[in-house]
Amino acid sequence: MKKIATLTLGCLLGLTAVQAQTFSDDFESYTLTTPLLGMQSPDWRTWTSTTGGGAEDVAVVSTDNHTVAGSKSIYFSSTSATGGPDDVILPFTTGAPLNTGQFSWKSWFKIPTAKTAYFNFQGTSTMGGMYVLDCWMNAGGAIQVQNTGTIVSTGTFPVGAWFEMEIKANFNANAWELLINGVSQGTWSNANNQVWGIDYYPADAAASFWVDDVSYNVTPYTLPALNAAGNLLNISMGLASATRFPAVTVRNLGTSVINSFDISITQNGGAPVVKNVTGLTLASLANTIQTYTVPFTLVAGSNTFVATISNVNGAGADGDPSDDVLTTVLNPVVTPAAGKMVVAEEGTGTWCQWCPRGAVFMDIMDTKYAGFIAPIAVHNGDPMTVTAYDAAIGALIGGYPSALVDRLPEIDPSGLETDFLTRIVVAPKAFVMNGATYNSTTRVLNVSVTYTNQALLTGNYKALCVITENDVTGTTGYAQSNAYAGGGAGPMGGFELLANPVPASQMQYDFVARMISPSFAGTPNAQGTTTAIGGVFTWTYSFTLPAGYDDTQVHIVGMLVDPTGKIENADYTTIPEAVANGYVTGSGVGINDIASAPDAQVSVYPNPTANTSTISLNLAKASTVSVAIYAVDGSLVGSKSYGELNGAMLLPVDLTIYNAGLYFVNVTIDGNTSVLKLVKQ
Repeated sequence: MKKIATLTLGCLLGLTAVQAQTFSDDFESYTLTTPLLGMQSPDWRTWTSTTGGGAEDVAVVSTDNHTVAGSKSIYFSSTSATGGPDDVILPFTTGAPLNTGQFSWKSWFKIPTAKTAYFNFQGTSTMGGMYVLDCWMNAGGAIQVQNTGTIVSTGTFPVGAWFEMEIKANFNANAWELLINGVSQGTWSNANNQVWGIDYYPADAAASFWVDDVSYNVTPYTLPALNAAGNLLNISMGLASATRFPAVTVRNLGTSVINSFDISITQNGGAPVVKNVTGLTLASLANTIQTYTVPFTLVAGSNTFVATISNVNGAGADGDPSDDVLTTVLNPVVTPAAGKMVVAEEGTGTWCQWCPRGAVFMDIMDTKYAGFIAPIAVHNGDPMTVTAYDAAIGALIGGYPSALVDRLPEIDPSGLETDFLTRIVVAPKAFVMNGATYNSTTRVLNVSVTYTNQALLTGNYKALCVITENDVTGTTGYAQSNAYAGGGAGPMGGFELLANPVPASQMQYDFVARMISPSFAGTPNAQGTTTAIGGVFTWTYSFTLPAGYDDTQVHIVGMLVDPTGKIENADYTTIPEAVANGYVTGSGVGINDIASAPDAQVSVYPNPTANTSTISLNLAKASTVSVAIYAVDGSLVGSKSYGELNGAMLLPVDLTIYNAGLYFVNVTIDGNTSVLKLVKQ
């Protein structure tokens, strides 16, 4: 039975009386099978039709139901990889979107074993115009709520049993909450803080679910004369020591124009940082986003940020203090292990209609965790495919898109952050440093990957190197299949606004795997006998970049793989960064090799040494020479500029006052650096 009711609320917040609305539908009053739901009810419609009917509409069924005294429900399923065709809408309002006051929605679901369910909230009456949130209920009982591509809440549901899902929203305070069977799963602030209706949609081939006892409740809000409401405190997650510039969205929930206010933000109860905002003409119901220019530094553990709005129009407190405070908790913020770099490998392809999701989440990770993650997109079945790399990744994943973080078990790209945060705190057993020389004429890129042991290396460690490229474009085969086109599958980083397929002229592919050497598995027993802490070994590789590759967009990924097959550690550098690190020659284990600069012969002896050694130079022409000596931890021991030298030269190296161990002697000749390994006994 469908029920709609209105209630008069006397004196909400001391204001005039307003009308609340409640709605419920248990589907018992409808005819089974035909006509379809939207054709029988003025309250339900489909994605493309306000009157219902057609392939998108659903039938009322008696195959299962939640209501004890009833026998009916509605059922959604799809056998199409792209989802649908079922696509049913329940509007929450016949007018403008709900964006003030309070709102709650409830629905009972039953999802069979190994099946999935999905719905989204639409923010406007134009279908696909604004996705307020997407809720994915995955096979196995996991719930994931996303807002503009960001996971805002998670939970679990009982597989094969009826359960109640509820979402509450206080639009004034931008406080949203997910509840399962009455138990809160967490709260969040929504980037799109409004709602117009709900879209029930079977989003993939595994979708199969019943829906029963749908209800919602709307409690309106009457605007006071003056009210600046905190609407969103936006601070993105990061690692400890990362700096963030908070952005606060303030909304005028009063009838008077707002000209000024103050914002104060505290972090973990510390001293408030105040921002005075003036010169506004903020109309009623309009928003302003105020971004701090003073950075906040994330600390390890929980980071609680509290923003308070005050002194509106210089008049002190406003007409509704209940919406003046915003709280955002980043938890946990982790401290990265020293020298740790995480590798994310994603299986993708231009033919793959869901692979835009992989591109979006890889880009999010690169933006949030730059300097700590090495992203690699391994293409399949398109012109960017590296056959050997693709075959190896394909053996480890069950479909596309899929991702591996440090070659842990396969995950969906939307779960990259969880595995990344697990790995970034693990202290690596070896530091990794890329070095290089590059000839832009011949396009020969010589790479050295040097490993410095931080722990005893026992077992079969493997070394390898990957070359990637950003901003890759092309013509034939470069159009991207796009299941997100039209918005039916929810928002996905703007792909919902693009065609299917996305024309090649609109696509730029990032993190594209271009070359791998010697193989996916790597060179076995790479450390050889150099197993002790402080031991150093180097492997070298030579790549010739095809003319079509943009060398300014190329990255080098040097890796060390542990005996279990996980990536132990890596380095991720551009060509100029690797060249600045210096090139170390070597063909394997523990060799004190020398990288010679052009037109020069460079060596160091004695090596090992007790206290002092000598750098021997044989310069073919007058050259500017400088020397820098580094300890194994990267600290600078000493440096000297010798100006212009020519011919045979001997330069002293004095390590008398320094501890025994490995040192790197960097000899720079006319801007080209040779790195010599020197051991003090």
